[in-house]
Amino acid sequence: MLTLSSMFPSTQQCGVAAGSRGACPPSPVQTAFFYVSLYLVAIAQSGHKPCVQAFGADQFDATDPDESLSRASFFNWWYFGLCGSATVTVALMSYVQDNVGWALGFGVPSMVMLLALAIFLLGTRTYRFYGSGGGSNGCAATFSLVGKAFVAWRKRSKGAWPELERGDGELAEDAMLAEEVNGLARLFPIWATCLLYGAVFAQPPTLFTKQAGTLDRRVGPSFQIPPAALQCFLGVSMVACIVLYDRVLVPVARRVSGVASGVTMLQRIGTGIALAMVTLVVAALVEMKRLRAARDAGPVDGGSGAAVPMSLWWIVPQYVLLGAADVFTMVGMQEFFYDQVPGALKSLGLALYLSVLGVGSFISSFLITVIDGITTRNGGTSWFADDLNRGHLDYFYLLLAALTSLELLAFTYFSTSYVYRIKAGNNH
Repeated sequence: MLTLSSMFPSTQQCGVAAGSRGACPPSPVQTAFFYVSLYLVAIAQSGHKPCVQAFGADQFDATDPDESLSRASFFNWWYFGLCGSATVTVALMSYVQDNVGWALGFGVPSMVMLLALAIFLLGTRTYRFYGSGGGSNGCAATFSLVGKAFVAWRKRSKGAWPELERGDGELAEDAMLAEEVNGLARLFPIWATCLLYGAVFAQPPTLFTKQAGTLDRRVGPSFQIPPAALQCFLGVSMVACIVLYDRVLVPVARRVSGVASGVTMLQRIGTGIALAMVTLVVAALVEMKRLRAARDAGPVDGGSGAAVPMSLWWIVPQYVLLGAADVFTMVGMQEFFYDQVPGALKSLGLALYLSVLGVGSFISSFLITVIDGITTRNGGTSWFADDLNRGHLDYFYLLLAALTSLELLAFTYFSTSYVYRIKAGNNH
């Protein structure tokens, strides 16, 4: 649908202004079709992303020591493949979309997804499937388990049964289900204190890209790097840091801490949040330098396409640092939420991780909307003005850094009192 939305010409008449820009405004029907396409992509990802990663981790036998240890590295190498392919895709597709057209830019990924589906189906006979204990309908069984667990939790909170133990000392089924609800409730503070990281994660494809568009991106006499292609540095940093983390940091940390994974999952997440705070400070300093360069160069309109006399390499460190932060926080959240939810709710655990990114994007949009409204009141200039040389992205980055520091304090407070599930194999 995205491919079709970019292929159909506008049915509206082009005015003089539109004709001078070489583009006609889309009709309301085309606009609606485009947004429906975007939301369909989001709906498809909500079913695909949590389940495919949980399904991949389920291919390792948790009762086998060797496979259980391999599963700890699975999330690292899963993210390695994800980042590597995303880096290549961003590099190629950003060039195609800028220089060839959006139809081909959307069409190629569509065909690749079709090929990926065919390859996935070829392995059907080799996959490991685990019963959910609720019949053939796994989805219904999952919702049934959640419902039973909350009913059991309400019973226990009201003291509805006098005995919690059977004759053999095993917890009664209702008591076990109530414990599962308590386990999910204990995840909430960790989830909530990771949300602002999702707002930081939303910056590279948005404000970082807009910031990069004002810099001198020329490489050689004629080639100019598309602003979106700078996200490749984010992917390259992730790929390199995953290898360093898994092959260098983990063995060293394992000898020091005695923990099989080197560091605990919450320590890994907290380290990433701290790196994200450093990234935002660096981004603010780079933006301050960019604004000074723009002022020194005279009246340069940042929205006109004229580049500020400042090399694109100045902005690369913030991509690299955020890539390193992602290796700690993103992979750490994947492993933590997968490991700490009840066995039948693994997909829900990864959905919690993905919801951090979704809610974080909304938080970022909310902050931008509120700040834009406040700064433009009484005729002021927005921090996010179309002409970035008149705006103040540096203030926004510093605000995010301050909020992230508060998030880190809250995360540290809740993580120090968190008790891992016994099956996680981690000691607090």
